[in-house]
Amino acid sequence: MTAVPTPDDVLEALRGVIDPELGADIVELGMAQAASVDDDGAVRVTLALTTAGCPLRAQLKREIVSRAEGLPGVTSVSIDWTEMTAEQKATAMGIARKNAQGSAGPNAVPLGARVLAVASGKGGVGKSSITANLAAALAQRGFAVGVIDADIWGFSIPRMLGLEGRLHAESTADGGRRIQPHSVPVGTGRLDVVSMGLLVDDETDALMWRGLILNRAVQHFLEDVAWADDLDYVVIDLPPGTGDVQMGLARMLPQSEMIVVTTPALAAQLVASRAVTMARKSHLHVLGVIENMSAFRCEHGDLHPVFGEGGGAALAAEAQIPLIGTVPLEPAVSAGGDAGAPVSLGEGDAADALRAIADRLVDDLAPPVAMAGCSARMLAAATAALDAATA
Repeated sequence: MTAVPTPDDVLEALRGVIDPELGADIVELGMAQAASVDDDGAVRVTLALTTAGCPLRAQLKREIVSRAEGLPGVTSVSIDWTEMTAEQKATAMGIARKNAQGSAGPNAVPLGARVLAVASGKGGVGKSSITANLAAALAQRGFAVGVIDADIWGFSIPRMLGLEGRLHAESTADGGRRIQPHSVPVGTGRLDVVSMGLLVDDETDALMWRGLILNRAVQHFLEDVAWADDLDYVVIDLPPGTGDVQMGLARMLPQSEMIVVTTPALAAQLVASRAVTMARKSHLHVLGVIENMSAFRCEHGDLHPVFGEGGGAALAAEAQIPLIGTVPLEPAVSAGGDAGAPVSLGEGDAADALRAIADRLVDDLAPPVAMAGCSARMLAAATAALDAATA
């Protein structure tokens, strides 16, 4: 018979559950207040929220259940919900502020922006296409969206969004210089974009850089860009795989939340699972899976699973994360990318699927901080009060 974990084992596992707004684990923040384990492996966790109506409740529940069920001998997981006292809230906010200042390092990405990192286990699954179309769909809904093309070798976001011209730097009030993102209106929102493709003379130039230089390039995009304070989202196109850039991003932007892109093929799903593992080892929250290049619909209306079936659902089930949506295989997607006209702004099955994914992120999985931020609003108020007291 498999031995059951101790309460301390459970709490240690829950250190991998990060409050996406406060950027610290729920044990350190004092949210996970107690754990008990019955002889039959039933785990019960007492979790205190910063506010009883916190919209992150479902997200935290998924992560807690996933972490606890991963321990040997656990048969079930239940949660007793409660609310923090005023003193506990103040302590949590102090921890969050200290961690944010001490671990992330300086960067210009506004605290009020929700950071979505789009990843894949391998190349060729349409990760950049998903990034460009998702960013455009969010902007069309009226949001201000920053886009960071962190795929330094394989930059393609400028072409997919129809952007030309080089980025330039302008002097700042403190005597420094900041790179100005390429800003374009989309619907009632806008996109602010930075990419190595907007810094090189020719998009066919080959960049033969290695680890430290790659990380430094991403660091420039975080620290030396004049990101607007009103950004609702920052969408990051990561390079494929689980290398230096991904690990550097986890260190520099610990509030990032990952979206993993895969195709229906089993091989792609198995490789994509590595991206999930990397994110969790880096304490990044994984929002869910997007299956790209799903079935192709011919002119007769019949569906043809060209690249197989079920890869996205299988990965979501294995990792116990949501399948955010599936995007059908449709020529209009690649044609729109080549023409700089994101298909998510047009018509068709793929356009509808991409907009539905954006809607689910906004309305459920990753609402902007201005809409969802029970903890973030408290942190902002606490920060303002502390700053005023020390001014």
